[in-house]
Amino acid sequence: MAEIIQRDGTWAFDGTTVRITPGLHRSVPLFRQSYGEIAVPLEAVAGVVYEPERRRGRLRMRLREGADPLLQATGGRLPDAADPYRLAVDVDRAGVAEYVAEEIRHALLLDDVPKEPTGAYLLPGPPVPVSVRSSDGRVSFDGTQVRIDWADTSDRVKRATGPRIIAVADLVHVEWLPNSGYEDGFLRFATRETVFSKLPPEKDPYALDLWGNVRRDLLTALVATAVTARLPHPSARTERTRPTDPPDGTRPRRRPASVPAQADHHDVLLRRLRELGELHRDGVLTDEEFTRTKSVILRGFRPV
Repeated sequence: MAEIIQRDGTWAFDGTTVRITPGLHRSVPLFRQSYGEIAVPLEAVAGVVYEPERRRGRLRMRLREGADPLLQATGGRLPDAADPYRLAVDVDRAGVAEYVAEEIRHALLLDDVPKEPTGAYLLPGPPVPVSVRSSDGRVSFDGTQVRIDWADTSDRVKRATGPRIIAVADLVHVEWLPNSGYEDGFLRFATRETVFSKLPPEKDPYALDLWGNVRRDLLTALVATAVTARLPHPSARTERTRPTDPPDGTRPRRRPASVPAQADHHDVLLRRLRELGELHRDGVLTDEEFTRTKSVILRGFRPV
């Protein structure tokens, strides 16, 4: 057993699994404490290194591409302090950190763990149900559907549509960008109907606009990860979209992909305009709100 215990957390390696436990100190980000313990199987690890620094060093683990739904959902955009695969190490524990890193590297060589992308997730992601309150509302996921309940501060157009419920079967992918405190973030659920929509997050009823408490908004990555873990693996999506040739060697003639894609995009925007018109006629939206939102939707049209 190779183990290092720091204020930032604990890494323990038993030869087959690296168990990462977040520290309980107040300096440990809320996201890491909420995500909890992570058991990383050796086959998911691409490499590990200890980086010495003047005051505190850092253990850093790199996972194989496609192994972890958390990394897939966040796209490497987690702030360094919230990254569970980094451990701040006191200078007097540098020797222990080097030993832990060397033991993991040695096991990778012995087991001949490949570094190529994986064909399936090797980590499960956070358990469900999971629910997070953000600046734009509460988002919940029970394993089969996403529900968004808008906050009082959400855009009136969103609140007028009521709670948004999205089945996992209707989702194409999840987009997540953190709220940095300097720029707003968002959590967007792209469905087959809305995947080409270009509405800004503050107007999009399928997106949470993250503009408030940075620590609290960061927790939306929990939901993004839980949903991503239950969507088809990226390798499966790539395989499905890969063109295949018929046995006779001839290549079928294909219509340009941009034509149906743009047509679908326009259908979605036309549907949004109809919904917006109904809200205006029912008196839910004022003339000013209707005009402003309509102009945003119309900017999304492109020539076919």
